[in-house]
Amino acid sequence: MTQSDKIEGRNPVLEALKAEREIDKIFIAKGAEQGSVQKIVGVAKDRGIPIQYVERQKLDQISESHAHQGIIAFVAAYRYVEVDEILESAARKEESPFIVILDEITDPHNLGSILRTANAAGVHGVIIPKRRAVGLTAVVAKTSAGAIEYVPVAKVSNISQTIEYLKEKGLWVVGADMDGQSTYYEQDLTGNVALVIGSEGQGIGRLIKEKCDFIVRIPMKGQLSSLNASVAASLLMYEVMRQRDRRK
Repeated sequence: MTQSDKIEGRNPVLEALKAEREIDKIFIAKGAEQGSVQKIVGVAKDRGIPIQYVERQKLDQISESHAHQGIIAFVAAYRYVEVDEILESAARKEESPFIVILDEITDPHNLGSILRTANAAGVHGVIIPKRRAVGLTAVVAKTSAGAIEYVPVAKVSNISQTIEYLKEKGLWVVGADMDGQSTYYEQDLTGNVALVIGSEGQGIGRLIKEKCDFIVRIPMKGQLSSLNASVAASLLMYEVMRQRDRRK
């Protein structure tokens, strides 16, 4: 099996079913039929999805997240969308586009957490690079707690070119960096906006930073100079949501 064809954990599997994801079969650990698993079984049977009850040791062997909670669903690989599909999604909702661009995020837990917050904050889509970055894996799906089913993700060959394209489409591109001219809450984020979040170790690459319209910083009072990528992304996403809600 490839990394992208398993969903692990009760809530992620349930959300996949709710989103009508194409599921080939579901493995459930013997003796784990209580609680939310019963609901999963009911929905799966209604949709004609095969269920196999197996020893928990078997799930341990095939699990990638090591937190399967006694259930693993086997699915078709996650479909990446085109950038234009994200813009069209915002247009259908009659909302100003709100996009998050991730520059070489390699930790699947960070990507999963970012997707979870993106769903909560009303992000229309996330853009990741094809190289030197984690994709939509089972660990990402598990960490996202089901948000992976609802947040469109585009995978592009060149982040810099994509930023230029988004600017042509009327988006302001805002990067997060410790050298930002203003704090993130001083920047107007109410319009068409794409947030750029850098990698855990290196931050935003120089070329990409030069493409941004604005660079904002997150104030740091302590001894450390940076935050975890998913935490930084969460702060900025919720600031966009706060400013937009206040504008209404």
